Amino acid sequence: MEFSKPRIGAKALSYMQESLHSLNIAGDGPFTARCHEWLCRELGSPALLTHSCTAALEMSALLAEVGPGDEVILPSYTFTSTANAFVLRGATPVFVDIRQDTLNLDETLLEQALSPHTKAVVPVHYAGVACEMDTILAFAEAHRLMVIEDAAQAHLSRYKGKPLGSFGALGCLSFHVSKNLVSGEGGALIVNDERLLERAHVLREKGTNRTAFLNRKVDKYEWLDLGSSYLPSDLLAALLLAQLEDAAEITARRAAIWKRYQDAFAGAERDGCLLRPHPPAHAAANGHIYHILLPTPEAARKVRQHLRDAGVPSHPHYVPLHSAPAGRRFGRTATAMTVTDRVAETLIRLPIHDGLREPDVDSIATTVYEALSI
Repeated sequence: MEFSKPRIGAKALSYMQESLHSLNIAGDGPFTARCHEWLCRELGSPALLTHSCTAALEMSALLAEVGPGDEVILPSYTFTSTANAFVLRGATPVFVDIRQDTLNLDETLLEQALSPHTKAVVPVHYAGVACEMDTILAFAEAHRLMVIEDAAQAHLSRYKGKPLGSFGALGCLSFHVSKNLVSGEGGALIVNDERLLERAHVLREKGTNRTAFLNRKVDKYEWLDLGSSYLPSDLLAALLLAQLEDAAEITARRAAIWKRYQDAFAGAERDGCLLRPHPPAHAAANGHIYHILLPTPEAARKVRQHLRDAGVPSHPHYVPLHSAPAGRRFGRTATAMTVTDRVAETLIRLPIHDGLREPDVDSIATTVYEALSI
């Protein structure tokens, strides 16, 4: 049984073959353009494919113009790239605790993290469940901060009907093989603030105005700014386009699996054996992760061992950034990290992908119940 498994169908192979035969496999080819069009329709803003979500976050840090002495507020329960993008510019990540129900940044703690040096807030939509964007945006507006959404896990998730990645000045998506929609490696920067778009093109093209040159706006291109090579191959865009075109079907299937898990563990939660995720009704998630929280680290280890013995893969998730060596070196905590620390020790992620069938989910749930009764 696989923990995660991408769907690579005949259409993806056909598109990739078409790309290979065209020999147009460098960045910003025809399949990239079609992906840009799809993402712009879905999110309502220009999208730029990148070779990873890490690249999109690094571009965001450049566009936010953070530097030494600046601070950026973010959760500690996230992947290293969320913080690294800003540390690379010399800024300090300021960690706040997360909510028990969504495992997202606790928006009620933002004031505690604020300082005269704060430049941006980076909400991370854990498991594709929306952060409380109304509160975060109001806080950012009141203090003139940029909001950069880490929506790596949030394809087709919504907050009050609006797609995640479209709220902040910038949004960052991931198409890593572990995500719902994949290109192997890949990401996208969503530019919701049109004032940032021209510079985003320059940063993405190694600091040059090559995009303007290709659009015949200038007769030659030259080095204008900082930048790097953030483009993915058009061959990967061909794979991604097939995923995007099947996105609604993939997402619906994952959401159905998520709900089956949720229903299966209602009794265990009622009996006090575990906690299920509880996304708010206004946060329509995409079934990216299904997790359970056990009462103690010992209980979590017991369940994981029983699953392993039964041939069922399961995983914890992040080592919180504030407690990692680099987090202690480069960042600081602004709040008690009570929920973050507890979740890191007691969370178990269960297999979820659109290839799982209902009997598979039922069998996994039964195995968890067996572990709880030991």
